[in-house]
Amino acid sequence: MNAAHLDHVNLRIPADRVDDAVAFYRDTLGFVLEDLDAYRAGERPIFSIRLSETSLIHLSPSEQFDPPAEANFDHVAVVVEDSIGAIEQQLRDAGVEIERGARDLKGATGTAPALYVRDPFGYRMEIKTAG
Repeated sequence: MNAAHLDHVNLRIPADRVDDAVAFYRDTLGFVLEDLDAYRAGERPIFSIRLSETSLIHLSPSEQFDPPAEANFDHVAVVVEDSIGAIEQQLRDAGVEIERGARDLKGATGTAPALYVRDPFGYRMEIKTAG
């Protein structure tokens, strides 16, 4: 088997905090949301964050939400095309706490500047430049 890329990750979020997901992923980070209207209309059980042509994060609102803990989740890494300095400033301007400031970190495509933040539900997001 020869994997080409990671297609998607599915993250559970609290059912009553969909607006927080929209505010963070679309309004703060600038990602495009897909199927939000279908979710709100009861036509789909999830909606998605489009990261690239070939990658999504599915968000699954659930009444049974347990925040991630270090024992069961560490982070999702997302590569962005912007400079890490510009991303860090954008996040600070939006009032997002930077958990770990920009530094070079190794990933699937090599070492590049990255930083860590938490989404509204406690998931750690590594925001990483292409290198």
